[in-house]
Amino acid sequence: MDDKLARLFKDYDRGSISRRKLLQALGVAAVGAPLAGAWATSAFGQGGCRDGYGQAAPARCQMSLEAATAPIEPVFEPTGWKTIGLDHISFQVADYKKEAAFYIALMGWKLRQDDGKQAVMDMGEWGSCIFKQAAPGTYAPPPAPAAGAAASGRGGGRAPSRATMNGFSFVINPWNAKTVETELRRRGMTPVAENDAKTGFESFRVKDPDGWDLQICNSNGLLKARKTAPTAKLSEPLPFDPTGWRTVWLDHFSFGVTNYKKSVSFYTNLLGWKETYDEGTQNEVMMGDVGNAIIRGPNQFDPNFGKPAAPRGGGRGAAPAADGGDAPAAVAGGSAARIDHISFGIRPWDVDVVRAELEKRKLSVSVDTSSAHLGPDGKYVSDDIHQAAFQSYHTTTPNGYNLQISWNTQETRMALANAVKPKALINKKP
Repeated sequence: MDDKLARLFKDYDRGSISRRKLLQALGVAAVGAPLAGAWATSAFGQGGCRDGYGQAAPARCQMSLEAATAPIEPVFEPTGWKTIGLDHISFQVADYKKEAAFYIALMGWKLRQDDGKQAVMDMGEWGSCIFKQAAPGTYAPPPAPAAGAAASGRGGGRAPSRATMNGFSFVINPWNAKTVETELRRRGMTPVAENDAKTGFESFRVKDPDGWDLQICNSNGLLKARKTAPTAKLSEPLPFDPTGWRTVWLDHFSFGVTNYKKSVSFYTNLLGWKETYDEGTQNEVMMGDVGNAIIRGPNQFDPNFGKPAAPRGGGRGAAPAADGGDAPAAVAGGSAARIDHISFGIRPWDVDVVRAELEKRKLSVSVDTSSAHLGPDGKYVSDDIHQAAFQSYHTTTPNGYNLQISWNTQETRMALANAVKPKALINKKP
């Protein structure tokens, strides 16, 4: 990468220029894939304070280390509950059959049920995913494919997404429905019961501080169902030959919210999630043995907090897009939060083989190590994926969702958090 490009990416990562200005400077629309791929390597940026605190305006991290990482009062007292399993995550998509077929072929997921309106998928023994058919008119029609574009049913370039993650469901322990309901109400929530007398499944739906749909349940739902092998068959043909990969880990949700400290406090005190470190614009939390979530967004101690959104998301006002773009619109159901991409750990992993398999299937490929180092000229350059502590690629599903594939497993779950931890935090005295 030449000096001019390096400076552009550094300015972008510091928040000095918006994504729109970066793309205009690069001329992505004109020059196409080579520069677009280079942009993607840098632009799936991690925390805004990764490269330092007290940055000059209009950078995202203008606060001091002390202000950026200051704790807040807990939103409520801890429940004492523990997250012991993932029942499911839920998506609304424009074409649920194509989305399901894609994940079967690429990620090794299994179809458990298809009732003509939704597909229930086993991502592995550890979690399920439900793809629900969106109502007509929910999404704009997909753009016409460019010359030489991949066939229908495959992923492709980053067209406007026609897939929205709109909720998740976690199994907690201990479970007693009456006690759980009482404790939720004590903390100001309005739980709505959703049960199945035939299976013994019990649950409550509540809203988090941004109106995100959170379901809390016992272990008699999909967690129990996954103990038997799925046998359903999808009517949609697979878009390409199966890769043979297995999805083994929920590496992270990229969870954009309007006040990340408040959301972290909500989930840690409600569900027993554990913080890794407060970076100033995000905090990666561990959801028991289920996986990780990067909760990111504006900081309530930022002097610009609550002010109208700047062109680049994350500096002020609304929650930032996790890829460094403009602030997200509310998802279906009115939530101000958004999970704009999910990273899954797969096996087997070989950095070159995985890329080759994606390209062989004519899927988009963007490198994401989420870390950088100072080059000989004193400028930050992205770490080479072959040597990086965190290795991953982004691609796009048939409905335009940003899917990240990484080498992380439960044993290496802290690789990403450690790779992007600001040096000032590493050297911070207790």
